[in-house]
Amino acid sequence: MVGPSRPQFVLFGSSIVQLSFSNGGWGSILSDVYARKADILLRGYYGWNSRRAVQVLDRVFPKDAATQPSLVIVYFGGNDSMGAHSSGLGPHVPLPEYVENMRKIALHLKSLSDSIRIIFLSCPPVDEVRVSRGVSGIFSELVRTNDLCKSYSEACKELCQELDVKVVDLFTAIQQRDEWMTACFTDGIHLSAEGSKVVAAEILKVLKEAEWEPSLHWKSMPTEFAENSPYDLVAADGKTTLNPSDWTFHREIQWD
Repeated sequence: MVGPSRPQFVLFGSSIVQLSFSNGGWGSILSDVYARKADILLRGYYGWNSRRAVQVLDRVFPKDAATQPSLVIVYFGGNDSMGAHSSGLGPHVPLPEYVENMRKIALHLKSLSDSIRIIFLSCPPVDEVRVSRGVSGIFSELVRTNDLCKSYSEACKELCQELDVKVVDLFTAIQQRDEWMTACFTDGIHLSAEGSKVVAAEILKVLKEAEWEPSLHWKSMPTEFAENSPYDLVAADGKTTLNPSDWTFHREIQWD
């Protein structure tokens, strides 16, 4: 492991996590915002449901690890909420089991350390028409509806309230974006750059408002190697240097 040691933020989930560094994804946004402040670690698995996640918890998050994450952002639910396949195969997980699986994930993460922080992302909506059109002839009996997505999203939120875990309501947040069905998805399911901006904004809002000590909001965290240096670029007066450690002007969005 390279040093200096930084807080670790782990993104754990299915394809919306695995693809979070693609297409201007929310993972890449967080990596930019937290540059020189925290390391963003990706543990995303395309096609997974909460059942598979529970099976690998001890391997992804071992209790005897030398360093435990400061923050884990968890997303499962989109694949769980798919309609059941007549064969019994496929990613569908009944709602009660989904809730219990997410409970197991939350409790395991909480057991890793007293200082770990957790954010769950609830199931987002889908563009039903584009999903059904785009997968015709590829998948068998693929059922994705917003009624199902909403029920799993609501269940996730209720569980988080019970366990005192922070949650981002993606089902609601994405639908607040104008023309969300065309703007927020690449294929009706997976996030476009615009959809990822919504996710990143909601996560950063939680991190800003959470009354955590120490705060994990990026503006509150120390910047690595932030001391002034005579090797920095020389200012217009020709006598002093400009410290660029916390410059953010390069960002398309000035995240709060």
